[in-house]
Amino acid sequence: MAKSIEIDRKKRLREEPHKGHNRWHPDIAPVIEAAPGEEVTLETRDANDLQIHAGTTAKDLEKLERTVAHPLTGPVYVKGAEPGDLLEIEYLDIVPENYGWTRFAPGGGFLPDLFDHHFVAHWDITPEYATSPQLPGVRIPNGAFMGTAGVAPSHEQLKKWNDREMDLLARGGRVFPPTAAHAVPAQGKVAEEGLRTIPPRENCGNADVKQLTRGSKLFVPVAVAGALYSVGDGHYAQGDSECCGTAIEMGATAVVRFKLHKDEARTKKIVWPRFSHPGFFQDPKHAMPRNFIATMGMPITAEGRNENCDISLAARNAVIHMIQLLEERGWTREQAYVLCSVAVDLRVSNVVDVPNVTVSALLPEDIFKG
Repeated sequence: MAKSIEIDRKKRLREEPHKGHNRWHPDIAPVIEAAPGEEVTLETRDANDLQIHAGTTAKDLEKLERTVAHPLTGPVYVKGAEPGDLLEIEYLDIVPENYGWTRFAPGGGFLPDLFDHHFVAHWDITPEYATSPQLPGVRIPNGAFMGTAGVAPSHEQLKKWNDREMDLLARGGRVFPPTAAHAVPAQGKVAEEGLRTIPPRENCGNADVKQLTRGSKLFVPVAVAGALYSVGDGHYAQGDSECCGTAIEMGATAVVRFKLHKDEARTKKIVWPRFSHPGFFQDPKHAMPRNFIATMGMPITAEGRNENCDISLAARNAVIHMIQLLEERGWTREQAYVLCSVAVDLRVSNVVDVPNVTVSALLPEDIFKG
């Protein structure tokens, strides 16, 4: 018999705290139990927990509660799962809701120094395509996947990961430290020390891998009894990079099935997530770039300084050059940034031609047939 967690789509997570959470912590109690092989249906909210709707303006975005990111549905206690196992999650289906959004904000995204203001695009979603009044003539094909999915960390992992992120913060890195503000659950150690859901980690989490569509399988090492799997952050479509900070964000329903590979993570020393797909992750005419234009980026600063094999700088330049190309076609900088985030794929073209490793940004031309 199929199991499910159903939510009230008119209520935010804090109004249904018994259905999910927005922090990672081993002490969060499971909502349901499921045996390997059982079909489990999980209804999920969008990444900003119903704060954005079709009437939201860029000015409204200034009032967002930004610490609520990624409300997750779950956890699901997987019967028989033990530390050291490898949990396989098969995505049987991912069903989009009919509204989505894309936004960027000051301090966020891949180019925070170039985009220091708010912008939002609203999307009308069908099973085949998404269209937006903010991007007239654009039609984005369905590539629905779950941006955030994973298992609970152990207490040991929780401390280790918090410690290493605080060390990075002390060294000037961009980090989202624990905070009880807008946490669900709202009290106790979970709220005070729970890991924020924005960065992915060894338990997977917010990896934003666009290939995890229907038919794909995600493999994650188990760290606690029952694994405690949770999911959320549905994306209708995304470019490989999600460079503005968001994709076409949506509420969704994920249908999954679990399989346990007993003791495989321990014996094979598997620490990081893996994933697979038996076919094309999307309709081949959309999954494979057949009609595209691309820009290249290399590790050379705007001032002309050559950096050594800096792949992040190369990726930055590829995106900047694609924005320039789209501006040449008449799009605004804001529209171009959003198009890069939802449709442009960054590809590593080489990592060996020192010092100038190369990243290419591929834009599918067929999205302009709307």
